[in-house]
This record gives sequence, structure tokens and C-alpha cells, in this order.
Amino acid sequence: MSDLLVEDHDGVRVLTLNRPDALNAFNTHLYDRCAAAFHEASARDDIACVVLTGTGRAFSAGQDLGEMAGIDPGAAGGADDPGPGFPRFIDTVAAFEKPLLAAVNGLGVGIGLTVLLHCDVVLMAAGARLRAPFVPLGVVPEAAGSLLMPLVMGGQPAAVALYTGDWISADDAVACGLALRVVEPDALLRETLDLADRIARMPVSSLVETKRLVIAGRIDAIRAARTREDTVFARIVGAPANVEALTAFLEKREPDFRQLRT
Repeated sequence: MSDLLVEDHDGVRVLTLNRPDALNAFNTHLYDRCAAAFHEASARDDIACVVLTGTGRAFSAGQDLGEMAGIDPGAAGGADDPGPGFPRFIDTVAAFEKPLLAAVNGLGVGIGLTVLLHCDVVLMAAGARLRAPFVPLGVVPEAAGSLLMPLVMGGQPAAVALYTGDWISADDAVACGLALRVVEPDALLRETLDLADRIARMPVSSLVETKRLVIAGRIDAIRAARTREDTVFARIVGAPANVEALTAFLEKREPDFRQLRT
């Protein structure tokens, strides 16, 4: 079974994360497949926009924690080769030059939230919810979340979301600008595709040039934010707070960070 379903019709590419048993958590293979699908969509003149969604009850539960200990998000191969997995995926999404829509069908955690910051339009199913779990995991935001969450959500809502890891409901996501609107679950994909179809009827050349203008003012800031995040992540991943968080997760208990305060 493929972990990414790719469907093209009438100028719209639909990418469906398809690891439902893992709540569509990203591993290196899924990151790479998504990046390749975005690259192909960018190169094809017959694709005007992309819709990202998931199967099952999750949009994406974020990073596959089984791989987390070995991840170095700063392990890039340079400007022309950002390296496999997470870095290549984020580079590709952040610089994607066609409209990108998301249909958030269920929970979105970690990259399942931060990827939405790089989308042009987000629709969420009623009952879907989002979470930025980085501080509770003893690490820091990724994918330029430290820059984009305050810009998109506003400083105080972003601060609460980042510092506590509290859940963000679909209604609250709309209220703070993370999503455009809430849709009943059985209508979510249809409404997202209806909007994508309206966009796909426009001239692709104008869509591309407009998207380039939209992202031009933020792309350097995103790269700088990611460099800062990657540097800090590499320093604190595997540190006592991160180890306690992952151990507690595996042991199905709440982490106790108080023991680290000496």
C-alpha cells in the first residue's frame, strides 16, 4: 500500500497522506515522496494547484517518533541539495510556486500543523484540531513555525500554542487565521476541490507569477528562521528534556520535567 496517493484531474493534483495506522505520521520515505510529487507538480504545465489531505482520522500526527532520535533537520547538502527527508520536503513546500490548499480532515500535530503555515488556503473539518507539541517534547518549532505562527495567528495566540502545546480547535484555527473556514467532514474534500477547481480554471502562468510575488517577501525570512530552528534543535535533541518527553510517550505517562530543574 502506497503511503502517498497522487491523483491528477482537471489541473488539480491531490496528494493524500496514506499511513492511517500511523495517523499519517511522516517518516523519511513519506517526506521524500511528497517532495517529489510537489516537484513534479511544479514542473508540469497542466497542473495549476495542489490539494494536500489525509486518510483516516488524522491529517498528520507529525513526525514519526520512531525516527525522531536520528533526525538532524539541519543536515542539508547545500542550496541545490537540501538533503533527504524533512529538509527537502520543507524547502519544496516553502518555495512551491503554485497555489497550495489543505483539507485538514482530522488531527494535525507538529508538521501536521506547521505545513499549513505554508499553504495558501486551509479548510478544516468540524472536529479537527491542531497542536504544536515542540516544547512538550523538549525541542523547538520547525518549518519556520517560530516565525510564521506569530505572523499568521497573532503574537498571543501563537505564544499560548507554542509554549503550552494546547490543542487548537477548528473554530479557533479559523478565528486566529490558521484556516479559512470549518466544513462538515463529509463535505470537506468536495468543498476544497471545488475551490481548487475554480483556481485551476485560471491561467497557470498568472497563478505562478502571482504565487512568486506572494512568497517573495517571506522566503528569505523563512530560510533564516529555519536555520535558527535547526541550530537549536540540533543542540537540544537528545538532551534530558527531550529524552524524558520521549520516554514518557513510550511509557504512556505524563513527562516530569521538574526532576530536571536543578
